[in-house]
Formats: sequence, structure tokens, C-alpha cells
Amino acid sequence: MTDPARHVVPLREAFRAWFLISWQTFGGPAGQIAVMHRELVEERRWIGERRFLHAMSYCMLLPGPEAQQLAVYSGWLLNGWLGGIIAGTLFVLPGFITILALSWVYVAHGDSTLVTGLLLGLAAAVIPIVVQAVLRVGSRAIRNRLLLGLAVAAFLALAVLAVPFPLVVLAAGGAGWLIGRRAPELVRIPEKPAAADELPPLIPDDALHGTTRSGRRSLAILAVGLVLWMLPVAAAYALAGGRATVFTDQGLFFGGMALVTFGGAYAVLSYVAQAAVEHYGWLTAQEMVRGLALAETTPGPLIMVVQFVAFLGAFRDPAGLDPWAAAVLASLLVVWVTFVPCFLFIFLGAPYVERLRGNEALSAALTGVTAAVVGVIANLALYFTVHTLFADADRAGQDHLGLLVPAWSTFQWQPAVLALLGALLIFRLRWPVLRTLGVCGLAGLAIAVLT
Repeated sequence: MTDPARHVVPLREAFRAWFLISWQTFGGPAGQIAVMHRELVEERRWIGERRFLHAMSYCMLLPGPEAQQLAVYSGWLLNGWLGGIIAGTLFVLPGFITILALSWVYVAHGDSTLVTGLLLGLAAAVIPIVVQAVLRVGSRAIRNRLLLGLAVAAFLALAVLAVPFPLVVLAAGGAGWLIGRRAPELVRIPEKPAAADELPPLIPDDALHGTTRSGRRSLAILAVGLVLWMLPVAAAYALAGGRATVFTDQGLFFGGMALVTFGGAYAVLSYVAQAAVEHYGWLTAQEMVRGLALAETTPGPLIMVVQFVAFLGAFRDPAGLDPWAAAVLASLLVVWVTFVPCFLFIFLGAPYVERLRGNEALSAALTGVTAAVVGVIANLALYFTVHTLFADADRAGQDHLGLLVPAWSTFQWQPAVLALLGALLIFRLRWPVLRTLGVCGLAGLAIAVLT
């Protein structure tokens, strides 16, 4: 067993590596994981290929942004708990800074032609980007008709029946578990064979950090983690004299969201959009699309869009504070309650990785959730498409039940043209997301100036 106080690589060198990685994390979790793999496995060779994939498999089992959790796990392997904190914090810091700045620009200058035009193009480009996510996730997750049925059922549950997102996740996990018991071959994921030319790591696996399983240790980490997680929300509640404010509402909502974000940011954003727009009224549906577009252009996890939601919500309902101060405090609070559980999951579960990874029942449940995520992201694509291309929309049926139907007379040709441009760049020319967003943003600016 390694000394928990010993650093496998010099802490200063590790800090520099994570700082460089953090500013390259564009393109969603796939691109972020690819950056870490290139830096840690291929170039620096601090972690072996199999150990890296082992850690990634564990992070895929967890709610929350798997790329950020993989950074925490990798940092923990190299420098213990301090390395995990450094890696995880640096991973989200660039995104936090840029989203905070962009939120300020949006609130202060959102009516200007420059900002309006750029956001017009960025929001329209989100439509083909989310459709691409549906196709990519579907190609990996849907391997038979049964899993396709789970995806369709998840889409209908959200789009037509308005079933709460956490219930959809739980039902999909339960369905995957049942399928695993009756027909395990339908939910078994084939293992990736090791490459023949795989280079050994400079640091052997047994030199990386580890710790023994201990009930006392787990309880201590859980207690400290839960206190740190909810302390800011409790403080906001106490300072408000025991009454609910925008800070307690956002802290409780996004803290709960952090526990059900299986399948990545795209999967949970329809849940966030529905609550933030329809229930709390923190922003409009169109602004939710613009927030996602801004998050697509920044480094770090895409779930950082919740910071934009919090900023606008607190600015408009500052609970007696200066609106700008309230917006910044809400941003800090929401980022805290969203990402603290990521550290808790890694530090708490690392000693049990081998046991969890070999658990076939848990893997089957995860397969069911992953299949349902395809339907969840398809619902998000529908939501964003309707609210981007049409100025008004409503749900057919009663009490918010039924399919989201646009008011056809409110069709807007500008975002439709820009969405087609984005689809051409992504699906025909196979451009990366960041370049597509740049071109669509400039095209939106040109339309805004000319019209």
C-alpha cells in the first residue's frame, strides 16, 4: 500500500499538467476524455491504458459529469486526495470564469445587435449539435430492439406524459436490471481488447495511490462531504430568516439534480429547462437555448450551463441584495452544489471500484439507463428545436401533459436558415462543434445587421 501523503509525481508538475488540460476541454465529455487520455496516458505516460479505462468505467457508473469525475480520479491516483481536489477544481475553473463573464455580458448588453446576432447563430447551431448527440449516443447504446424500445419509451414518457426525469432514470435502471436477470446477453457490453502496440506506463500500477476499504473511513468521508455540500444552502436559509429565497431554491434544485444526472448534460438539460422555465421562471425557454449555446463555446463540462441559469434567476430576483452581487453568489452556490458530489463519489467509492466494475447486475442497470438516455436527449432536441424556430409553443392536453406543439404562425426563418447551415457543416462537412459555432455565430451577426 502506498503512503497516502506521498506524491507519485511532483505536485507542481501535476498542477501544471492539469492547468494545461483544463483549457483544452472543449467538445463535450468525449473530447475532454480524449484530452486527458492524450496527456496522461500517451504523452506523459503517468497512467497506463488499462488503468485509465478502468477509472473511466467507474466514472460512467456515477451521476454527474463523467469527464470531471475522471479528472478527480486520475488526480487522486497520482497525488492522493489533494491531487484529486486540484485536478477536479482546475477542470471546471476555466468554464466557470468564462460562463460568468458571458452571463454578465448577456445581462448587461443582451439587447445590442452584436450580442443578439451572435446568440441567434449560436442558439440555432445547438439544434444540429444535439441531434448529433442523439445519433452518437444511440449508435453506442442501442444494440437491439429491446434497448430501442427503452429509448422510445423514455422519449414518450418525457415528451408526452411529462414524467419527472428522475423517475425515468430509475425506471430505465430497473428495466435494465430485469433484462439482465432474464436475458443477460441483451445488456452485456463487450470488453475492448488491449492494443498490441500499447506502451507500458512510466509509473507502474502498484505505485499509484490506493487505500483499503474501511467502513469508518467511508462514514467519515460521507459525513464531511454531505456537510460541505449543503452548508452554503443551509447558510442562505438561515441568513434569510428561515424563509425560502432564490438561493435556497436553486441550491436545493441543482443539488438534487447532481444526484440524477446520468447520461451526461444533454440527458438532464430537458429536466433543468422544464423546471427553470416553467416552474421557477428563472429564465425563458429561448434564454435556456442561448445558455446552452454559450456553454458549448467554453471549456469544461457542458453542465456549466446551470451557472447561466442561476445568474439570470438571481439577477431578476435578488432577494434584497444588489442584483449583480446576487447573480455572482448564485453562480458560486450552484457550481458548488453541482460539483461537490463529484468529489464525494470518487473519494468515497475509489476503494470499491473493482467490486462495482465486476457487478453484472449494476452494469445491466447502467445499460438500461444509457439506452433511455437516447430518448431523453431526443426530447431535449425536440424542446430546443420548437423553442428556437418558433416564438410561441404550448403543450397539447391538460396540466402540461401532451406533446409540445408550436404555434405555426410564429415560425422564424432566421434561426431555421442558421440551423440548416449548422447541419450542413456538422453532418456534411463533418466540422467540429467549436468551428461550427463560430461560423453560425458570425452568420447570425450578419443577419442581425442586415435585417
